[in-house]
Amino acid sequence: MIRPLNDNVVLKKEKVLNQTASGIVLSNKEKETEYATVVAVGEGLVNEKGIREPINLKVGDKVIYRSYSTTDIKLDDESYLICASKDILAVLE
Repeated sequence: MIRPLNDNVVLKKEKVLNQTASGIVLSNKEKETEYATVVAVGEGLVNEKGIREPINLKVGDKVIYRSYSTTDIKLDDESYLICASKDILAVLE
């Protein structure tokens, strides 16, 4: 497994089909954000007072992230993404 450092987060990309009611699949190429599930969360950054600030995410959260800010990793035939927590825009509830 991948253990992210500092404020990094490991994500597993969700396969989201943008589909009409009649079943026509639409292209998602122009979107800047994507959906993923959090697989691992780093411990956070240490601030200027020496206190570690935790990341407000947990494993299993479904998130929206900036797609241009990730690093793609392949491990054991699985694809993962690593990004900084600041590039995660929202948690889907």
